[in-house]
Amino acid sequence: MTVVEIDLSDPESSRDPAATYGAARERSAVARLVAPGMPPMWAVTRYAPARALFTDPRLALGEATFALLPTLVAAEYLPYLRTMQQMEGPEHARLRSAVSPAFTPARAAAFRPRAEAIVDAALARVAAGRVDLVEVARPLPIEIICALVGVPEDERAPWHEFGAAVATGHGPAFVEAVPRIIEAARAAVEAARARRGDDVLSTLVRTPDGPTDTELVTLVWQLLLAGQVPALLVPNAVHALLTHRGSAAALRADPALLPNAVEELIRWCGPQLLSLPRIAQEDVELDDVTIGKGDMVAAALVGANRDPRVFTDPDVLRLDRPNANAHLGFAHGPHFCLGAGLARMQTEVTLRAVLRRAPRLPEPDEAARRPDPGTWRLTSLPVLLDAPRPGAPRLR
Repeated sequence: MTVVEIDLSDPESSRDPAATYGAARERSAVARLVAPGMPPMWAVTRYAPARALFTDPRLALGEATFALLPTLVAAEYLPYLRTMQQMEGPEHARLRSAVSPAFTPARAAAFRPRAEAIVDAALARVAAGRVDLVEVARPLPIEIICALVGVPEDERAPWHEFGAAVATGHGPAFVEAVPRIIEAARAAVEAARARRGDDVLSTLVRTPDGPTDTELVTLVWQLLLAGQVPALLVPNAVHALLTHRGSAAALRADPALLPNAVEELIRWCGPQLLSLPRIAQEDVELDDVTIGKGDMVAAALVGANRDPRVFTDPDVLRLDRPNANAHLGFAHGPHFCLGAGLARMQTEVTLRAVLRRAPRLPEPDEAARRPDPGTWRLTSLPVLLDAPRPGAPRLR
């Protein structure tokens, strides 16, 4: 059979990735990703095989993640670059078991009032009229993560700088920021040992058989990376709601719809187009396509999450979709996103606060996106906001 190819250098693949991957999906469960200078890489486009990829022992995580960083970062920082995402088997199970108690849905729920206070205070400072929602949303996850790990308010400015570097992608700005990020994470872990708080780091440093200091430092900067997901998802979600007649109004009228709506928005316009790549440990046959030993292969989340074999009318945004939470936006299996509960909560809290301000798109819609083969992201989203309600909470 003829192998289906997706040219990542084609502007159309970035302009409308759902259409690009959708067309490929209906031809084959596997597509070859091509771009100038790119090593062999494959994308699994359909839901069932994409879900199975996350637990297939023939496809291993490892050095594909942040593969270039060890060649660009000083040797003293290399131990902190090996994340839980690169671990498999007993090693991964031990570390995940050690840190999971700090990231349960119950802890995310308990942290919700603090997150609401942070988001409400930030939105209260935004004047009525025209604003760029991308700029408004960008710092909120960093504030929430800093509060989660116990970084005091007056020490958060560098973390916002780090977040901006991470948001640029894994390019020069991020590489240059890595030593500062790791040093700040080290300081955060040391500070946690000196206090008796209930934040995540204070909890983990007191946990018997908990993570090592190196693992804690790595976890802190991984949380910084994870914090970019809500920062990218919220603008995508607001734009989707405002371009689908009645959706924003329905959520404002009935906030109880929000939890399921967040799942549907992750499915429909989640920012991550591809999962972290895995390495084929042997030749793997999938839908009459041979993925060669040593090749990289990723789940095409944008294709799988709109697979009509699983989701009825998948290209339609349905806030009440009964199986919306079946999406693969947080992966699946042993590497299911540890912070999924936190990300869901942050997104819900932020959307609720933004919708209270009755956002509208200007005429014409001026939303702009960055061509990016791996991420569906807005670079700007001008919206019009009503004035904050009297008595809106202020930062405490």
